[in-house]
Amino acid sequence: MKATLKNYGQLMKFTLSFTVVFTCVICYQLAPNINGFDWFSILLLTFAGLCVTGSANAINQSVEKDTDAQMKRTRNRPVAAGRLTQKQAYTFAFITGVLGVGLMFYFNIASALLSAFSLFLYAFIYTPLKKVNSIAVLVGAFPGAIPCLIGWVAATNEFSAGGWILLLVQFLWQFPHFWAIAWVSHADYSSVGFKLLPSKEGPNRFTALQSIMYAVLMIPIGFLPRYFHVTGDWSIWVVLVANIFMVVQCVRLYQDMGVPAARRVMFSSYIYLPIVYLSLLADKL
Repeated sequence: MKATLKNYGQLMKFTLSFTVVFTCVICYQLAPNINGFDWFSILLLTFAGLCVTGSANAINQSVEKDTDAQMKRTRNRPVAAGRLTQKQAYTFAFITGVLGVGLMFYFNIASALLSAFSLFLYAFIYTPLKKVNSIAVLVGAFPGAIPCLIGWVAATNEFSAGGWILLLVQFLWQFPHFWAIAWVSHADYSSVGFKLLPSKEGPNRFTALQSIMYAVLMIPIGFLPRYFHVTGDWSIWVVLVANIFMVVQCVRLYQDMGVPAARRVMFSSYIYLPIVYLSLLADKL
């Protein structure tokens, strides 16, 4: 039973799924009509989000079974390694997808439909597109950021400015984050035909320059939560420091052009999200 649970946890990429759900819940709490902590709603949103995200990841691993088996970083995934069959993975994806979207109806129809759209976009558009064109990263950034809007809409039942701003923060963050991962794992990715870096030549100064560009764009976006009265004054400075830190790491990547510098961008991006979203929540108006 322990081994089975571990396999299904790896199938849904629990750590990645939890990171996505974390921002969804924070954005739910940032909504103006939410006062205090309704633990039932928070836990329900967390569980539903894990189901939807886990379903998308399970489909991704099923579709990419043979590809995953060829890459060092993914060959031990449960479907690629043969510990779970594709049928088991698809069954898990169907059950968790239906359950997750169904539970979102508790909040409202809009958040449920948005969850279903995000799942579809990630599993059936982004996943096959990775072998076609590097625009896959742009497409994948939408389901990666939509959970922020889902959390806001689940609370407000409105597609108002606050939700779009929170989505935009996570949308822009994904480019330096994912390109850093693709830089570090370029040999693996290119060996199976994945086209994930903005330059056809792979890790080069153009790729690093693109990362800088998106990191710089994050700076003015960081002022919008205060401008639209989602948060107060002091969180602006926390977000500004975090954004400048990301720009500095991307500039270092441009200067060094090496895997260690790409790893610094990658790990900096992991630290960035909790710092930014928790500071916004702490400074909520």
